[in-house]
Amino acid sequence: MDLQKVVVFGAGTMGNGIAHVFAQKGFNVCLIDVKQEFLDRAIAAITKNLDRQLKKELITEDDKQKTLDRISTGTEISGGEDAFLFVEAVPENLELKLEIFTKIDGIADPGAILASNTSSISITELAACTNRPDKVIGMHFMNPVPVMKLIEVIRGFETSDLIFQNIMEICEKLGKTPVEVNDYPGFISNRVLLPMINEAIYCLMEGVASAEAVDTVMKLGMNHPMGPLALADFIGLDVCLNILNVLHE
Repeated sequence: MDLQKVVVFGAGTMGNGIAHVFAQKGFNVCLIDVKQEFLDRAIAAITKNLDRQLKKELITEDDKQKTLDRISTGTEISGGEDAFLFVEAVPENLELKLEIFTKIDGIADPGAILASNTSSISITELAACTNRPDKVIGMHFMNPVPVMKLIEVIRGFETSDLIFQNIMEICEKLGKTPVEVNDYPGFISNRVLLPMINEAIYCLMEGVASAEAVDTVMKLGMNHPMGPLALADFIGLDVCLNILNVLHE
C-alpha cells in the first residue's frame, strides 16, 4: 500500500472538500466520480477555495499549486488501487453506498481502510457488505470541509481499535479535531441538529413566526451563528430530508 495515497469517491461539495484538505496536507488524492463534468466542477471549486485561502494569506501561491498537483481525477479507479485509505462521499443513499463499498472491497489492498462520510447511515451496515468489517469506519466531515474543524469518527460494531486510532491520527494530521462517536442513527451532530431544523420548519409551517423571526430567535437567543432555516438551506433540503428519513426509520 501507498501510505500517502487516498481515493475519494464522489466529487460533490463534500468530496471535493475532502480531496482539498488531504491534498493540502501532503497526501496524493485520486478523486473519482461518474462523469468528467462533475470532476471538472470539483477542481474548479477546489481552485476557488484555494484562492480564498490565498487571499486571506493562509497559504502561498506555491502551496496552492502543490495542492492542485497532488489531485488526480477519473471516472474509474486507475492507479488508485494501492491507496491505504478510501473515502466514500456520495449522496446519502444506502443502496448506492453499499454498491460502492462492495466495489472498493473487491479492488483495494486487504490492509486498506474503507471510510464513509455518511452523516447518518449505519457504519456497521456498510461494513457488513465487505470482507473487512474491522477496517470500515465513519469520517463525517463538516461543510465547508476546508474551514470546519470537526470530524465525527464513527466506530462500527467491528471497527478495530488500531483502525480507529489510525483514523484519529490522520484527522489530526489534517488539522481537524476528531471526536469519537458510536454507531447510532444520526451520530451526534445530526441526531441533535436535524430534529431542531425539523421543529423550525414546523414553526414556519404552522405560522408561529416568519422564517426570519425563527432564525433571529435562535441566533440572538441561543447564540447560534446561523439560524436553523438558513442552515437547512445551506445543507440542502434534500439532504436534510434523507437524514430525517434515516432517523425516522
